[in-house]
Amino acid sequence: MPDMLTGASFLTVVDLVPLVSIDLIVINPADQILLGRRRNRPAQGCWFVPGGRIHKLEKIAQAMIRISQSEIGISVSPDSARLLGVYDHIYDDNYQGVAGVSTHYVVLAYEYNLSNGDQVTPDDQHERFVWWDKEELLVSPDVHGNTKAYFSN
Repeated sequence: MPDMLTGASFLTVVDLVPLVSIDLIVINPADQILLGRRRNRPAQGCWFVPGGRIHKLEKIAQAMIRISQSEIGISVSPDSARLLGVYDHIYDDNYQGVAGVSTHYVVLAYEYNLSNGDQVTPDDQHERFVWWDKEELLVSPDVHGNTKAYFSN
């Protein structure tokens, strides 16, 4: 895999093209959804499902395993999850907080049902994880609208 873009180079990419990412809608046996309070931009301070972007030359299955392992401590593959759909996430903000640079993600949203033995471990991108009832997250002003869209069918 090529070196990752950083700093000004990556900000230019964010400014000019959409990024492709994977979001994980993790559901426990009690039918609750895992949300993390985000530390970083965009959507900083909001409750959001775990997820991350796909790197160049990284296949979707590889990205999903990397992202799930990194974000929740469980290796999730497309074979063990269900594709919910493809979503646009558009933010006026960007990861560096530079004025005038928006962020556009094309998101592959996957639902993953935890088995009773699975243990979620938090990462450093979230202040903490909390299990939410669907009805509760849909009415909470602290849950980001892009996360609510997964449950507004």
